[in-house]
Parts: sequence; structure tokens; C-alpha cells
Amino acid sequence: MPGEHEPQQQVLMMWPERADNWRLNAAPVQKEFVAVASAIADVTEVVMCVSAAQFDHAQQLLPESIKLLTVENNDSWMRDTGPSFVVNNDGDLRGIDWQFNAWGGAVDGLYAPWDKDDAVAEKVLQWRNNDRYRAPLILEGGSIHVDGEGTLYTTEECLLSEGRNPHLSKVEIENLLCDYLSVTKIIWLKRGLYNDETNGHIDNILHVVKPSEVILSWCDDANDPMFEICREGLAILESEVDAKGRHIIVHKLPIPGPLYMTAEEAAGIVDSEGMKRESGERLGGSYANFIITNKKIICPQLDLNNDQQALTILARVFPDCDVVGVSSREILLGGGNIHCITQQVPAA
Repeated sequence: MPGEHEPQQQVLMMWPERADNWRLNAAPVQKEFVAVASAIADVTEVVMCVSAAQFDHAQQLLPESIKLLTVENNDSWMRDTGPSFVVNNDGDLRGIDWQFNAWGGAVDGLYAPWDKDDAVAEKVLQWRNNDRYRAPLILEGGSIHVDGEGTLYTTEECLLSEGRNPHLSKVEIENLLCDYLSVTKIIWLKRGLYNDETNGHIDNILHVVKPSEVILSWCDDANDPMFEICREGLAILESEVDAKGRHIIVHKLPIPGPLYMTAEEAAGIVDSEGMKRESGERLGGSYANFIITNKKIICPQLDLNNDQQALTILARVFPDCDVVGVSSREILLGGGNIHCITQQVPAA
């Protein structure tokens, strides 16, 4: 599996519409999806998957350069429901179709049913005419990061959670990841971002810059639960070497906020049994949840007090990339951010 910093031919997204996750019938968040898609489309082709019911509406809002593909879905997290792509030495491209159960199934999943989401990867691969591997593993794309040279980063909190693969041991999960993604070294952080309803996806706390170099979400407030979590992660990263035996360089990226859902925001979301959206709830805000695409970085903008600092740090860490910020609080209200709503297709 190539790293996100490597050349890409496409970025996949999924149009939001679910009223019990996106406030005001998803109208505010749709504007942010358009902004993210437009920023990516400047350098990489964007394919927006859209339900039949929303197709005409999405077409009106999106730039003409963005391709629309009719795909029924349960929600719009393409990183987690779309395929993860792998390439071979001949440049052939194939997709991994992970099993999906809405981040925990009957144990702590966020909604049911999730059958349409579980079928997204297969439909996308059929449309693209890519061969497909259906993996015997419940896994979301946001729970893994790879460096393209054999190293994979993940969290125990997520991949070892009770709601995903309780019948598999840690070693068995590692073996499957190595088989399907052709990685040879897995680095496990213990926990992800505090109050991340995905059970601690790696893409909210860490992002790969390039082989042997990562960004880590950081907090210096000793009274914040993230204070201990990020130091625990740093200690693990500093004690490890990657698949090539290199020590890992870690850049600290301060988290925004802390951020909380307002009463007005909560009131605009339709009640449901699975996803609880309440006033005062702490949001899993992270600047590490950005996307790299063809030397352009699209970073969440979430906190006026910290937004510019995040952009400045990313510009220093990625001197050869164009770093831009896109307002994404509405995306955050739904439980994720820019990396979560996108999935890159590597150049083959």
C-alpha cells in the first residue's frame, strides 16, 4: 500500500445527507464537503459518490470538474467504507475491501443497518474496473496509516476493540494486515484521540509525513486527558524503529480547543438510537486529520486561536507542499474530519 505522500490519480469522497448525524438536514456540512472537494480538485481528480436521491442536488453544488457516481450508502465516511488500494511491482492497482460494521457493530456501533456502507468498496472497484480482495477482517481505513515502505501505524484501542474482531488475536490481526497490505512492521499506539467515537482511529492522532517521519497530535495542558495520551504515544514512537530499521522523527502538532458541541448545533440534529449528539459534548478535534494529495495538504480549520499555528507547522514539516486550510467544524460535528471523508487512489 503506497503512502499518502506518494503520487495519486484520484480522491474518492461520499456526499453527506444523514439527518441524525449532520445538522439541519446536512445543508451546512455539504458546503464544507464542496470546499474540501474543490481544494483537492485543483491538483487531483475527485470522484464524489452520491445517493440517487441526492444526485441532482449535489450536482448543483459541486464544480463541474468533479465526477459524480451513484452509490447508495448509510453515511459519508469514504475513508472507512471505501477501498484501500495496493500496487504491485508491475504497477497493477487493486483494492482491499475491508468488512465494515459501523465502528463496532452490536457492541458499540454508531448506527444500523450498515449494509450499504459495507458494499461501497465493491461498487467503487467495479466502477473503476479494479480487481478486489475481500478481506476477512473488520477494519476502517481511518484506523491505519502506512509509510509506503513496509511500516503500518495503528492503535490497540481500535483494532483490538470488542466490537470488531474479538475472535482474532493481536498476532492474527497483524498477520492479516501484513498479508493484505504487504507491510512488515506494525507500530501500535495504545490509544487514539480522547473521546473519538471511532474507538481511537490513528488518523486523528497521527499522520505519516514520509517514511520514518510522523506528526503526532499534542497537548500541553496537564489537566486535559490528551496530555497523558500523547506522551504515551510519543514514548512508543521514540522507542520503535520502522520496517527499514530507522528511528522515527516525531513532529508535535497541537490539538485545537478543546472544542464542544453547542446547544444550537445539537438542536439541529435528528435524534437516533445509535449516534448521540448532545450539547456540551467534547468533540474529537484534530489538525492531524488532514489529507495529503499530490503535494497539497488540506488541513482542518477549527479554532481561531490555533488554526494559523497548525498551518505554520505543516508548512515547515512539508516544505515542498502547498498547505491550505478549509473550515471543517460541520464535518467535526459528525464525528470526523477531512481525512475521514476522503480516500486516495494511488497512481499506478
